Amino acid sequence: MTKFNPFSLSGKRILVTGASSGLGYATAVSCAKMGAEVIGVGRDTERLANTLKALQEISALPHTVVSADLTLASDRDMLLSKITSPLNGVVHSAGISRLSPVRMITQAHLQEVQTINVEAPTLLTQALLKKNLIAANGSIIFIASIAAHIGVAGVAAYSGSKAALLAITRCLAVEVVKRGIRANCLSPALVETPLLEATANITGTIEAERNNYPLGFGKPDDVANAAIFMLSDASRWITGTTIVMDGGLTIS
Repeated sequence: MTKFNPFSLSGKRILVTGASSGLGYATAVSCAKMGAEVIGVGRDTERLANTLKALQEISALPHTVVSADLTLASDRDMLLSKITSPLNGVVHSAGISRLSPVRMITQAHLQEVQTINVEAPTLLTQALLKKNLIAANGSIIFIASIAAHIGVAGVAAYSGSKAALLAITRCLAVEVVKRGIRANCLSPALVETPLLEATANITGTIEAERNNYPLGFGKPDDVANAAIFMLSDASRWITGTTIVMDGGLTIS
């Protein structure tokens, strides 16, 4: 008899954006390890090829990667054309951090961060829903940030964009719940990815920041594991919420 595993993603098709590096890459790989067929999306073709290789080494499922700039309507349409059956899960992991104190923020800075971090995932979700490409009982996950919950110097535009995702997620959850679709956020603090050093240079040295984390900095797999939970049937009763993952930062 096969033992039931509520965390299994076997038989599920999961779309992961930002899959060429960092949290998106870790999430894509973890989804494959848990039995999912993965569609990885990103802008860096070379890195996406590495992602596909990693996925194919995990299982023989028809994993695919798509090079797309999701801020462009034409690229979103192209991506949708490649999705031939409804998805069981979507993880919006693509994003940028442009650091600047409020007194130095430009309109272009604000627009770039808003376009990539908020408009792209929201409009992609809208398009998927319009075309019924998210299955009943599907799960939508937005990767937000601890910056949406606390004040940090130099990250106002980024913090605002991530706070917007929290609000959008709550509204979306209400709108899709009758279809059995769930929407949730993950809000990680500093995770050891390529973005870490840039962020730490604004908020203090990396080692100084590390002292604020009783459990240390996160690893990409820490966030990926939370995404697995939120994609799986183990979280079937959770929607419209945010999981804060901060290694004890906000209690220290």
